[in-house]
Amino acid sequence: MTLADLPEIQIIRNIRSTRLRLRVDQDQIRLTAPVFCTQRQIQSFIDQSEQWLIQTWQKQQEKIVQIDKSLPIELKLFNLEQPLHILYQAQKKSFDLDLENHQLLISDRQPETYLKAFVIGYAKQYLPLYLQEVSQACGLPYGKCSIRQPKTRWGSCTSKHDIMLNSGLVLFPKDITRYVCVHELAHTKHFDHSASFWKEVLKHDANFQQHRKILKSTPMPWWWIII
Repeated sequence: MTLADLPEIQIIRNIRSTRLRLRVDQDQIRLTAPVFCTQRQIQSFIDQSEQWLIQTWQKQQEKIVQIDKSLPIELKLFNLEQPLHILYQAQKKSFDLDLENHQLLISDRQPETYLKAFVIGYAKQYLPLYLQEVSQACGLPYGKCSIRQPKTRWGSCTSKHDIMLNSGLVLFPKDITRYVCVHELAHTKHFDHSASFWKEVLKHDANFQQHRKILKSTPMPWWWIII
């Protein structure tokens, strides 16, 4: 295998980046570069990283093969005390939520697609409300809130204090979801990852380091990643 056999490397220029950085996921390769970096410097960095890129990509593809692709029979969501029991059946609706009986009915036509669609819809309904709740508790106001499905970011905050949250956060325990909210809200005061920023995060989440580790080390379900 050579570099030519790998997927096209997505190059992202970031004003906050101070060095070239590669990230290999199961379905894409991204290179984050400082805005001042030349194309020649980027290509040289990629060439020097060729062996690492190939080995890492192959390992990621091996993980996909090993994934247990059985569908879940229950779904834990960040703001529900009890998990939802999932039933896959023939029905017209893609999915139907029955909160009273803690059931989620999923059409068996394309169950993986509809399961993810449900999670995205649920996130769009409840994550903005939760961000508002955390914002008021922390005394950190923000602008607008959007819910998206980026592959490599759990959240972001713009210079206008608009916050984006990854819809996959509803699949984590509530304290992990809260940590991401606190993290992005802290950026409304400190638009960097300086000592002052982490001090602000600590003020509102005493266990943020543990929460951060859990977030980074917990794999997402296969049906969320590959669809």
